[in-house]
Amino acid sequence: MLPLQVSEQTFERDGYCCPVDALSREETAHCRQHFDAYYARHQERLDALRPNQRWQINSDTHFALHWVDELTRHPNILDAVEQVLGPNILAWNSSWFVKMPGDKTYVGWHQDGAYWGLSPMEVLTAWIALGPVNQSNGCMRVIPGSHKRTHLPQRDTFNEDSALTRGQEISVEVDETKAVDFVLQPGQISLHHLWIVHGSKANLSDIPRIGLAVRYVSTRVKQEGSDVPFAMLVRGHDAYGHFRLNDRPTRNDGMAGEGMHGEVLQRVYAGIAKAGRSLA
Repeated sequence: MLPLQVSEQTFERDGYCCPVDALSREETAHCRQHFDAYYARHQERLDALRPNQRWQINSDTHFALHWVDELTRHPNILDAVEQVLGPNILAWNSSWFVKMPGDKTYVGWHQDGAYWGLSPMEVLTAWIALGPVNQSNGCMRVIPGSHKRTHLPQRDTFNEDSALTRGQEISVEVDETKAVDFVLQPGQISLHHLWIVHGSKANLSDIPRIGLAVRYVSTRVKQEGSDVPFAMLVRGHDAYGHFRLNDRPTRNDGMAGEGMHGEVLQRVYAGIAKAGRSLA
């Protein structure tokens, strides 16, 4: 049974729910084994990229890899998401957020809702931990209730250690004494609102921080722009047709950026660039 703190009321009040038990120890180990193999297959390419370029490998793998698609459909995760978004759910976007030991990569304080042109804001991010996540290895931090102040002014820093494409961060002062650390055990998840102010520090430990952020949207949601975006229907039915629903992947091999994964990335990020938005 899911913890009682997963409720629409709690989510709307605080802008998050954390932690939430989701995967069993065996399921977590299974996913971690797949991730380690995927990461090793792309190690040379990852080492050649700056943190804000790694989206080319780390983004939207649920369209291309069977095991990631399965993870986004885990019943416990979708049960938690459904309590906030309702029964008809799409997996619109996914991003691996990985910080290896000693990695200087950080994420400045920002709001995801500023970048993606989604409305109505029936959207949330589920952050799935495949290893321990804590203060020392750069866990996510949020400012509770900050989702109620939408459209805060943003600035681009272009800091090469930022995981965001332009080093985006909000340009208003943040009282970090109010920050809540999302400490997770392997197999646990957090849920957060797209307007909540959040970020993370560098990994100062000898333990990798590995997590998948899945952006789930209600089928009622629409994205600005002329192109129909991709999504996967993971629960319920879609009566709106605002997204192009992809077939489920059946394989776990291949390189990132090839085949369907390459097609998705090319279309998604061409649309983002055209609209003047950015990946966060």
